[in-house]
Amino acid sequence: MIAVTCAIIVDEEGRVLVAQRSAAMKLPLKMEFPGGKVEEGESPEAGLIREIKEELGIDIAITSEIEANEHHYPDFSIRLIPYICRILSGEIFLKEHAAYFWQAPHNLMELDWAAADIPVVYNYLAHIGRKGH
Repeated sequence: MIAVTCAIIVDEEGRVLVAQRSAAMKLPLKMEFPGGKVEEGESPEAGLIREIKEELGIDIAITSEIEANEHHYPDFSIRLIPYICRILSGEIFLKEHAAYFWQAPHNLMELDWAAADIPVVYNYLAHIGRKGH
């Protein structure tokens, strides 16, 4: 089981950053919340901050954590740990992904997600629904 974090980055208008995997990545061109593997001896939070800096060139602050989920792909299994975040500084520069988009929460379910991210989308929508957004 691989520990993987992902960032649900929300802007001032409540839109969410969604990244499209490149054609060269596993699960090509699927949508995902950006993030990556937690390294040995690293906390999930520190891993996420590092991964977002490496992949997108921005500094983020974690504002809350939502429910993690386990997903089993045919050749590997992950425990996906999502955090709601905001951008502290920097401009987005894609190093691995094909594209990124800012989406209103009500449009998220219309996208072609990587399978492990689908429960995260549902959990996020339930989370903001509980908060009255």
